Amino acid sequence: MLDYRKMCFQLAAKVADAMDILLKALQEGEAEFMEGEPFPGFKVVAIKDEHRDPE
Repeated sequence: MLDYRKMCFQLAAKVADAMDILLKALQEGEAEFMEGEPFPGFKVVAIKDEHRDPE
């Protein structure tokens, strides 16, 4: 007979491993982004919402 408890623990361990891999990739990507050059010509543009009531 199958040991479902053991299978669930094995699955949870594999999911935890996958989450660790994804978290490490995210952190490396963020670090690389922060060390990079800023975007040339990057600017913020305000968008006027004509349907919004003035406050």
